[in-house]
Amino acid sequence: MHYGKDIGGDAMDFDLARPIYQQIIDEYKKKLIRGELRQGDKILSQREYAEKARTNPNTVQRAYREMENMKLVETVRGQGTFVCIAPEQLELIRNEMAGSVIELCVSEMKALGFTEQEIRVRLEQVLVNAKEVITDDRV
Repeated sequence: MHYGKDIGGDAMDFDLARPIYQQIIDEYKKKLIRGELRQGDKILSQREYAEKARTNPNTVQRAYREMENMKLVETVRGQGTFVCIAPEQLELIRNEMAGSVIELCVSEMKALGFTEQEIRVRLEQVLVNAKEVITDDRV
């Protein structure tokens, strides 16, 4: 069981253009996808999270409530909040988040005036460079 690994010891850098509660949810989703949090792991209490992230406790409460509604976590009275996500739901979230990232990238490149072909070429180059970095790291 991981406890308190949620955000580390530092305040999160929130993007002021997006609701903070959504950023909290997204950060938990990323930790679930990466395997940093697993089924049954206890996460920080709302109060602890608010203190560490230096954000309003009501914002954290909303994020936790939303995560409960999404069936990512469950709160057991007197014991804490625990990860309760099903593996198939985790794969759906992973694909959804990947799609959002790609869509944002493509739309931003189109806004910069790139054609679809130029976008493809640049994405392929990024993939080649990423593969080279991964190969270099394993040597």
